[in-house]
Amino acid sequence: MDDNEVDEQRRYNYRVTSHLDAYHDGESEAATDRNKYLADESVNPEQIYIEAEDKAKHLDALDKLAKAMGCLLPQQKELFKKVYLDKRSNTDIAAEEGVTEAAIRNRLKKIHEKLSKILS
Repeated sequence: MDDNEVDEQRRYNYRVTSHLDAYHDGESEAATDRNKYLADESVNPEQIYIEAEDKAKHLDALDKLAKAMGCLLPQQKELFKKVYLDKRSNTDIAAEEGVTEAAIRNRLKKIHEKLSKILS
């Protein structure tokens, strides 16, 4: 191949052969004609704003939860940790502490009530 043929092949390879409006509809027939160069969501201002807003809401919720957890008694924090972080069953915790499962359920109910009162 000579230089002209190589240049022509490059132009053919890098040519954008898709519709400018077809880069978002992934289910229609136009999906095969998608312009991959326009599908970059990282510079979509709407998406960036939504992500920032979601992150702010998430951080606010975590802050509220941390403050609410600070209001729990040490025994309640430990029970919360065993149930929700360690994923232990109520019967397992009750056997360890030498109480009934109903007692563990009552303690969890009090924790839930206290947290919901603080978080609402």
